[in-house]
Order: sequence, then structure tokens, then C-alpha cells
Amino acid sequence: MNSISVRALLVRGMLAGLIAGAFALAVAYFLGESQVDAAIALEEAHSHDHGGGEELVSRTMQATGGLATGVLVFGVAVGGIAALVFCYALGRIGDFGPRATAALIAGAALLTVYVVPFLKYPANPPAVGNPDTIGERTALFFLMVALSVLLAVAAVITGRRLAPRLGNGDATLAAAAGFILLIGLAYAFLPSFDEVGKDFPAGLLWEFRLSTLAVQVTLWSVFGVVFGHLTERLLSPPTLAATPRTASAVN
Repeated sequence: MNSISVRALLVRGMLAGLIAGAFALAVAYFLGESQVDAAIALEEAHSHDHGGGEELVSRTMQATGGLATGVLVFGVAVGGIAALVFCYALGRIGDFGPRATAALIAGAALLTVYVVPFLKYPANPPAVGNPDTIGERTALFFLMVALSVLLAVAAVITGRRLAPRLGNGDATLAAAAGFILLIGLAYAFLPSFDEVGKDFPAGLLWEFRLSTLAVQVTLWSVFGVVFGHLTERLLSPPTLAATPRTASAVN
């Protein structure tokens, strides 16, 4: 794959990420912001006696401009990274075309970058969590992301090396089993946090976490579809029918 193709794929990845980010933004606004507002209301109700400082950024700006900027920038960034991964993976992870490779990368990204860390360190709404541990919780979440990605890469490499001896099916199962085992060990040995107050509504917590998951599912699903379509058109252009002049020349 030459530099021109890589550049073209990078641009298409960022464009697909922007489009996916727009869809994810809609999900975040219509599904997630109501839970955030409810959690903030609970937080303010429990802390009214302590008083509150003036907000540096208004809640309206957070829910509109701030949310849009964060989600769209994130979509463009991960779209570019996924496009670079696509450049390396195409033709190296199996006999898959551009659409299938894009879908596999999107699914793997959703699993490793969000779902696996989410199961250990799920997202919490405002009013949940000890402010004194936020730094530690954030660091452990990103550590879990790094472990998940690295172990997934190791599983792919292991599966490819085992394939000549075990066959593709058994090699894939062995690699997946190793990934699950090592992730389970990480879950067991990394510290956990149970900082949800007893008076915090379980339904609100569950809806908030589902909405964050829905945002990521939307982002990566749309990205896989859009990027797959764009790469298919770039790398597998349709065969042009013969022009009348060409046909007459042949005759």
C-alpha cells in the first residue's frame, strides 16, 4: 500500500469518524443528558447545605457545545487511528475485503477500547464516586484500555502463528481463550471501586451506564459501515463498461 493510498484512507477514516461522531452525539444528547441532569439534581439536593461555587462553564454549554466538541473531536481522532490500523490489517488478518476488514476493526475497537474496560470500571454519573479517588480511577481505566488493546493484538498474533498447526478455527478459539483468561486475571488483580451511595437510584445508574454504552456502540457501528463503504469505493472501484468507441474499435 503506497503513501497515496494511506493518505486517502486516513482522510476517509477521519471523515467516517466525524460522521459516526455526529450520530453518537445525537444518542448522547437525547439518551444521556437527561440522566446527567437527574444526577446533578440529586447531587445538588444532597450538597445544598455546603453551598456551591459559581460554575466556570454553564450546564447549557456543557450539554451542547462542550458535548459536541468532545464527541466530534473524539470521533475524528479514533477514525484516523482506525484508518491506520486498517492500512496494516488489510490482507494480513485473513482473506477479507475492505468492508469486512473495516467491520472487524470497528468491532474489535468497540470491544477492546470500551466494552472490556467498561465491565471493570463502568461509567458513573455525577454524584457517584469519591472525588479523592478520581485520579486513581482514571489511571486504572486507561491502564485497562492499554491492557485490553495489547492483549487483543497478542491474541491476533498468537492465532496467526497457531493456525498452520491447529487450523484457523481451533487457533482462533485458543487465542480467544487466552485473551479471556488474561483479561479475567486483570479483572481479579486490579483494584475495584464501589462508591455508589446507598441512596442513589439504581435505575438512574443503570440507565446512565446503558446510555454511555449506546453512544459507543453507535459510534463504532456507524464508523464500520461508513468507513467500509468509503474504502470499498477507493480500493475496489467498479469496473467501467466499455464505451461505444471502444466497442466499435474492437468490432
